[in-house]
Amino acid sequence: MAGCCPPGRGGRQGQAERVRTDGHHAGALIALPGGVFRMGTDDPDGFPDDREGPVREVTVAPFAIDAHCVSNARFAEFVSATGYRTDAERYGWSYVFARLLPGELRKISPRPQRTPWWCAVSGAYWEIPEGPGSDLEGRAEHPAVHISWNDASAYCVWAGRRLPTEAEWEYAARGGLDQARYPWGDELTPGGRHRCNIWQGRFPVHNTAEDGYIGTAPVDAYEPNGFGLYNVAGNVWEWCADRFEPGQVNIAMRGGSYLCHESYCNRYRVAARTKNTPDSSSGNVGFRVAADL
Repeated sequence: MAGCCPPGRGGRQGQAERVRTDGHHAGALIALPGGVFRMGTDDPDGFPDDREGPVREVTVAPFAIDAHCVSNARFAEFVSATGYRTDAERYGWSYVFARLLPGELRKISPRPQRTPWWCAVSGAYWEIPEGPGSDLEGRAEHPAVHISWNDASAYCVWAGRRLPTEAEWEYAARGGLDQARYPWGDELTPGGRHRCNIWQGRFPVHNTAEDGYIGTAPVDAYEPNGFGLYNVAGNVWEWCADRFEPGQVNIAMRGGSYLCHESYCNRYRVAARTKNTPDSSSGNVGFRVAADL
């Protein structure tokens, strides 16, 4: 299990049908023409076990996708309108990166043996993302986190949207570039400029925050890609509509997060992917929405 990929919870699926639909259409979408593009990678620095490759031609129909991840402000509108309770609230806990916690809370929160930099924090959910004592002050336009696939699907039902497929997500994230490593090209920091929110320093003990952020960044941070999408590399993992592999419960996630670093998990590459169960949540997982044209 890579450090930026939080441990799973279990596998309970299917809450979207319990949320009423009111036809709300939050968030401006970018219409994309679709077409044939080369999906995946044969990058030797990739993760073959994640089935990133082989590179293959894929056809995507025209669709629309959000320029941004769903923010805390937008998710709050959904909760206010529906009374929805997230999986993290139902379970009573969610995963938080240990170094974002105050010392006392860090000490009492259980940690997975394989990834001890994660803490299972009682009471952590989207509105109190670091657990008791935390809040969203100054983070209204940061991505909503501690969002499970079930939660994201419920939001989509309310908003009249859907989650993007993996093919749609990668087509959109590439921004019109063919087989580039990142949404802006092949160089991580062109001209010395940071283009995404990932880890700098030595994971998991020291983050220099050279890109400007320790945790999440605003949904419109940095420059957009060629299609106008923001933060499709780093910041937060984004749920997709597809299962990671046919016939299994795990759902695919794309984009990497603020915890990714080239020394152990360079999954902020545009072709990279990971997975988790549909009821899992953590402080580095959110989503963006899509729609048919």
